[in-house]
Amino acid sequence: MKDKIISYRDMCDNEGIQTLQRGMNFRLNANYSVILMSQRKNAPYNDIICDDGLSIEYEGHDVAKTEDFKNPKKFDQPRVTKSGNLTQNGLFAKAVEDFKNSKRDPELVRVYEKLFNGVWSEKGFFKLIDYRYTKDNNNRNVFIFKLAESNIEIENNRLIDDKLRPRSRIIPSDIKKQVWIRDKGRCVICGATDELHFDHDLPYSKGGSSITIDNVRILCVRHNLEKSDKIQ
Repeated sequence: MKDKIISYRDMCDNEGIQTLQRGMNFRLNANYSVILMSQRKNAPYNDIICDDGLSIEYEGHDVAKTEDFKNPKKFDQPRVTKSGNLTQNGLFAKAVEDFKNSKRDPELVRVYEKLFNGVWSEKGFFKLIDYRYTKDNNNRNVFIFKLAESNIEIENNRLIDDKLRPRSRIIPSDIKKQVWIRDKGRCVICGATDELHFDHDLPYSKGGSSITIDNVRILCVRHNLEKSDKIQ
């Protein structure tokens, strides 16, 4: 469920693996890929929520740090390995190219965002629709992938295309951090500390905004569902 607050262990359990360390995971699941993003000050990559509030730009990943590449930030992000195999950057880029050439549907990507140590937000499913290979501030080439909001939900490990689901703006990371601190990591109604979600007090589809902390709060899943029933 979009904007669910989870732990690192929860995230790994979602994907059925022991550890999830790479930020880019092409086809980690048979039906979708997974990316881990962060907008924290010390984040190694420049991931952003776009101005439309409905899409994400995700930076590709650097060459691995080795004796030959002691400072990966000095080198172009690679599309292929030394042996000629596609890197994660290359796999994601090829998926975009195949989509644009009408060879396949856009790749479905499940996005998780790190807010604090041990605190993650499940941002939901997005469609990988574009990329560019461009210079960054270090004058090296990096991949920037564009992901657009989708209507896909997951229930009992099954993907469901909810075409009637209203569009919902992505809650900015800094807003989530402020709300987490303000609400003390608890449901504002009952004080529960598990099965939590970031919730628009007034949904975007009803004229609400994701931009200020005044319109976002933490609810447990029970009160989140009760509130949704009342505003439909």
